[in-house]
Amino acid sequence: MKKRLALIHTVTWYGKVITEPFVKPWLAANPDIEVFNIMDDSLLADSLTHGGATPEVIKRLQYYLLAAEAMNADAAMITCTTVGEASRIARSYISIPVFNIDEPMAREAVQMGDRLGILATVPTSVAATKTLLEYEAARAGKKVSIEVGLSVEAFNSLVQGNIARHDELVCAEADKLAEKVDVLVLGQISLAQVRHQTRVPLLQVGHSGFAEAKRLLS
Repeated sequence: MKKRLALIHTVTWYGKVITEPFVKPWLAANPDIEVFNIMDDSLLADSLTHGGATPEVIKRLQYYLLAAEAMNADAAMITCTTVGEASRIARSYISIPVFNIDEPMAREAVQMGDRLGILATVPTSVAATKTLLEYEAARAGKKVSIEVGLSVEAFNSLVQGNIARHDELVCAEADKLAEKVDVLVLGQISLAQVRHQTRVPLLQVGHSGFAEAKRLLS
């Protein structure tokens, strides 16, 4: 019997940034696994409106995780960095393994340096990623400093379908931030397809998240 992975998304266009570039090749390489999707874009919309996940967002996320469990998922991965803190609260009530897609990336970043940079295009992703990096640093017994590069204009360009402008703005922000840090982390799955080299390592959300899913399902 195939193992089942539940993916919980917070954007309607998850097919472009998650399914096509990550899920399809991952499933092709792992025929013993199947994936199903749960999507609620109000999770992100409400978090953006209120500057972070509200108690209502946490409750809804918990319901979706319970639904994933009822649908016989063997593990669940939440693909939105903004609701990372909410997922850490919600998962405490769930019996299957649950993790956020950016958690493996954060652990790797903490191992690689003391001066960490967060590159994001959504303000709530900055706060969520900063909290996650600090959490992982504390677990590792390390003291880190964190710099931020934020381009809301890039996110607006992405929503409007102007991918070239989005990538241009993200790359420019990455180059500036790279001058101040030891390692850069991309704070959203929507940034994972940007192809750019900086003077420091640049860690992306996607592949490490699916590698963790494979580990949990093995």
